[in-house]
Amino acid sequence: MGTDGEQVEDAVLLRAAADGDLAALRELYDRHAPWLSARLMRRCNDREVVLDVVQDTFVAMWRDAGKWRDEGEVAGWLWGIAFRRMVSRLRQRRQVVLVPDWETATTGTLPAAEEQVLLGVEYGDLGEALRRLSPEFRAVVQACVLDGLTTREASRLLGVRPNTLKTRLHRAKAQLREALADRRLEGLS
Repeated sequence: MGTDGEQVEDAVLLRAAADGDLAALRELYDRHAPWLSARLMRRCNDREVVLDVVQDTFVAMWRDAGKWRDEGEVAGWLWGIAFRRMVSRLRQRRQVVLVPDWETATTGTLPAAEEQVLLGVEYGDLGEALRRLSPEFRAVVQACVLDGLTTREASRLLGVRPNTLKTRLHRAKAQLREALADRRLEGLS
């Protein structure tokens, strides 16, 4: 979609979708459904659940497109919707297998840049530092940093006051900095 090879901005497409433009909705889906699916598969390896969540996300986007007020990126807004829907879906289920087996999940393909970063977070020095955090601090880092939720969204998701969330995030980042500095010093000796 676009003229002379230019790509129409997501915000323009979202406003068009709010006005009932199915082509704009289709373009947004084509742009964002693949990466949303890939990112959600990192949290739940049940493909059917992920496909349902992606579909629910775009239905919600279609229904609520008029509520978006040009605040931030459309992709971030969609991720917030998808993440909340995934959490809701997983809370309803009893048997969920989280985090796919990376050796089988990526066989034969080169991981995208985002996947390489996330693998580094999971398996590198940062991953080790994250595992050493308390569950409360780790949940805040996951929600705010890795999943890109706003303070308000993360506080609702985690059931804590926004100020409590900010304090936990600040302390978690300080602990991560200290742990990573210690790892660097160990590497020098």
